[in-house]
Amino acid sequence: MTEHPSALLETVATLPLLPGVYRFLGGQERVLYVGKAKSLKKRVSSYFHQRGSHPPRIQAMLALARTLEVTVTTTENEALILEANLIKRFRPPYNVLLKDDKSHPYLHLSTEHPFPRLLLLRTPPKADRAEDSAPASTTAPTKGQWFGPFPSVSALRETVKWLQSMFPIRTCEDSQFKQRQRPCLNYQIKRCSGPCSGRISVEQYTLLVRDVCLFLEGRSTALLEQLKQSMWRAAEERAFEEAAKIRDRIKAITLIQDQRRVNLAENSNLDVVSIAQDGNGSAVQLFAVRNGINWGNTSFFLENSTEQSPEALLEAFLGQYYSPRDGESRATPPAEIIVNRVLEQRKWLAAALSGLRGSPVRLHKPTQGEKLRLLQMATLNAEQALLRRQQSLDTFDHLLQALASLLSLPQPLQRIEAYDISHFQDSHPVGSLIVFGPEGWQKSSYRHFTLADPELLDDTARMARMLSRRLSRLLPPERASDSSEPPPPWPDLILLDGGRGQLNAALAVADRLVLPGLKFCAIAKGEERDAGKERLFLPNLPEPIVLPTHSPVLFLLQRIRDEAHRFAIGLHKSQRSRAQVYSSLDKIPGIGPQRKRALLRQFGSVKKLRQANVGELMTVAGVSEGLAQRIVQFFQEEP
Repeated sequence: MTEHPSALLETVATLPLLPGVYRFLGGQERVLYVGKAKSLKKRVSSYFHQRGSHPPRIQAMLALARTLEVTVTTTENEALILEANLIKRFRPPYNVLLKDDKSHPYLHLSTEHPFPRLLLLRTPPKADRAEDSAPASTTAPTKGQWFGPFPSVSALRETVKWLQSMFPIRTCEDSQFKQRQRPCLNYQIKRCSGPCSGRISVEQYTLLVRDVCLFLEGRSTALLEQLKQSMWRAAEERAFEEAAKIRDRIKAITLIQDQRRVNLAENSNLDVVSIAQDGNGSAVQLFAVRNGINWGNTSFFLENSTEQSPEALLEAFLGQYYSPRDGESRATPPAEIIVNRVLEQRKWLAAALSGLRGSPVRLHKPTQGEKLRLLQMATLNAEQALLRRQQSLDTFDHLLQALASLLSLPQPLQRIEAYDISHFQDSHPVGSLIVFGPEGWQKSSYRHFTLADPELLDDTARMARMLSRRLSRLLPPERASDSSEPPPPWPDLILLDGGRGQLNAALAVADRLVLPGLKFCAIAKGEERDAGKERLFLPNLPEPIVLPTHSPVLFLLQRIRDEAHRFAIGLHKSQRSRAQVYSSLDKIPGIGPQRKRALLRQFGSVKKLRQANVGELMTVAGVSEGLAQRIVQFFQEEP
């Protein structure tokens, strides 16, 4: 029987009979597990009085635990929300974890502009949201109207796509809008009304904005009635082309309603949450119904979920999903959440979610009617998502085994690190590291490297510099220059985008750092850089390996190489874009990135900015009279 540290047992003995959150800490004060309790003393004591009844995961956690920290809360609801926030912050290895913890996506309509734009944002509104209608609009300190939150970015992008087909609202940046003389491609494919080039008046565009707001607020009946009246009015005035456009818009809205409307009241706002579990893991499917329309669905896969019941997993998911995320001051659960399990802590969860919402939240499992049909559909989607994920994992396992056999590597491969260099004619060179494993892309381990050093004359030197910086972190603490952070996991294979030169540079770095056992492979495109003719360079082989064109292993290596290239070129384009917008404004004291951006958005270009007077400059947010005078004086004195 494992003997627990005396400090841990002493802390347990002094715990109060109050609600709160407890944290088990291991070596180096690493948070191992976070839990909530209605009574801290009773809940934490049960870990030591009922040792044999705990699942293996909890027993392993207790064996590693060294100390215990607690936070007493005023209410049980505060404990639930604090637990979710701490799990997101520390990501304890023995907790059920929700992988997708980014802030929810929203639609934003910038109504302060004469021609408002519609765009996707993860920055939530700061003001309190409307209580019952979501997607609901609200005026926030960030000017404009907000709609959301939506279940996923993919669902929101699809929403924007068909919204533009019905209501051709612009999505371009204000700076692009001001400088454009001819309409863009969106106008040609009828996804924009061309306000940048005067193809639509302010009055007509305002009607479009009104219509899209009515649609997003769920007032489709009123919208269709207004459109029909506008259509007949245009026909009576013999404006048949305008009447035909309105008729097509009515057809598009009706079609979307038929495809996405569920048999519920027009003001129905609810989330349908269903969990599926098998021996390999768990999947949660979430459908978002707003104003009687299905706004999309998404799948979530939970970590550390094989030993717990579906009810416990669903409770953990709900607490983490609806608690405020990064950048959010508060979360807004819908008024009703239906689930496919009877939850033991449903009253506790409902009370906590009601506190977040500011009005009652009903959490229940329906037994009949349209809501039961929706729940069954969500359950089927959760089961299918879990099946597809397992099939993907099986495919990855098979390919990784084949790759290990090809390269004579020990099996199984758990971590493949791929490195790439990106630049344009040696300008703004950057490097990237991506990680691939049995569960696919490990995006939390991705890294960028800035390699703008004049001493690095080619890609081989840049690859060596990048690997030196990265592999030095694999050194044991007694040899590392900075031992404040634990070393990253040891890679089973390091894949380099390049040929023999990059491979030799990597081997030299490993020899200099005295890191034996690292496995390297370089992948280079064939003649004329044709995909499918890649060559694999290995340290102990004088000639490269050329795989068959249709080899599944080759497809896997190509995907990993291309992902590393995609990640590298993203940073390179960002740096190049920032360099291209360097202007005279950067020389004026008192103008930083935000004021520079505001000035360019207001005037469109530096050329127009030169012609502005003090009064016009002061209309820009953040520009005082003194700064406006300095700007005018600078341009007058500039040669």
